[in-house]
Amino acid sequence: MLGSSTIAFACGLAAGAVLGVSGRAGRFCTLAMLEDAFFGSDFRRLRSFALAAAVALLTTQALAEFGIIDLSRSIYLTASIGLGGAIIGGLMFGVGMALVGTCGFGTLVRIGGGDLRAIVVFLVLGLSALATMRGITGMLRVKLIEPLSVRLAEGNNQTLTSLLGAGSTTHAILVMSIAAALAFWALADGRLIRSPRLLVSGLAVGAAIAFGWFATGWLADDEFDPARVSSLTFVAPLGDTILYIATFSGARLNFGIGSVAGVVAGSFAAAMLGRGFRWEACDDARELKRHMSGALLMGIGGIMSMGCTIGQGLTAFSTLALSAPITMLAIAVGARLGLEFTMTGEWLPAVRKLFGVST
Repeated sequence: MLGSSTIAFACGLAAGAVLGVSGRAGRFCTLAMLEDAFFGSDFRRLRSFALAAAVALLTTQALAEFGIIDLSRSIYLTASIGLGGAIIGGLMFGVGMALVGTCGFGTLVRIGGGDLRAIVVFLVLGLSALATMRGITGMLRVKLIEPLSVRLAEGNNQTLTSLLGAGSTTHAILVMSIAAALAFWALADGRLIRSPRLLVSGLAVGAAIAFGWFATGWLADDEFDPARVSSLTFVAPLGDTILYIATFSGARLNFGIGSVAGVVAGSFAAAMLGRGFRWEACDDARELKRHMSGALLMGIGGIMSMGCTIGQGLTAFSTLALSAPITMLAIAVGARLGLEFTMTGEWLPAVRKLFGVST
C-alpha cells in the first residue's frame, strides 16, 4: 500500500506536468502576461490567467463546500494578515521576476527546455527560500516582517467572507459572483476563444490548482499523521527539492517536490514533441549577475509574501484569502519597476517613470 507521502508526490508530479505542458506548449507565463498588458495592450494572457483563477476558485470552493477538503488547514487562512510580507515580499518578488525574465514556475519550464541559466536561477532561488524559511535571512523575516502583520479577532481568518462576517449562503453567492465575473471578462471579447492554446492552458491550470487541494486534502490525507493541505506554488518547494536531493535518506517526498519535478518533466516532453528543446546559456557575466540577483529577490520575497504569482495569484486566491490580491498587486508593481530598469539600466529613472514623476 502506498504511503501518504508517495501519493502526494505522485499527485504533485501529475499536477506539475499539466503546468509544465501549459507553460511550454500553452504559453502560460505570468511575467509575459504582465509585459503584454503593460507595454502591448494585449490582455489575452491576462484573460487566460483570469480564467484559471475562476476555475480554481469555483472548483476549490466546491470541494470545500461538500466537505471533501478543509481549507482551514492551509497556510493561507491564518488568524492574521501578513500585510508587510505581502507588500514588501511581493515587490521584491516582482522586481526579481523582471530581472530573471520569469518567475519560479517559468524557471522550471525553462529548465525543461534546456535553459542552463534557469538551473542557476533554480539553485539561487531555492537556497535563498530555504534561508528565509529557516536560515540566516529567516531571522530578518521574523524581526522585520512578522511585526507588520495584522492580528484578527479570535475565531476569524483572512477569508473575505470571514472578514465580512458572512454566512454560508452569502459565501456561496460571493464565490459564484467572483468566478462568473472573472470568466465573463476572460471570454467576453472573444480573443481568448480565438487563442486555443491560451484558452486550454487557462482551464488546465485552474483545474490543476483544485486537484492539488483535492490530492493533499483527501487522496493523501492521513488521519494518523495530519499535515497542512496545499496546492501549487513555486518558491518553498524549490528549496524543499534541493533539501531532499541533499538529504535523501533523512527527507520525505511531498506534493511540492512532485510538482517541481512534474513541471520540468511536462515542459521537457512538450519541448521535445514540439522540437523546441535547445541548450541555452548566459551571454556574459552581466546577464548571469542579473539572473542571480533576481533569483535571490524572488527566493526571499516569495517566502515573505507566502507565495508567488501561482501560489498567491491562483492557489491562495482559490481560498478567498485577502493576501492574494494584495500580493499580486505588489508583484505587478515590482515587475513594472523591474521591467523599466531592464530597459533603462538605471533604478531612479525607472522609479520616476513608474510613478509618473517628471525629471
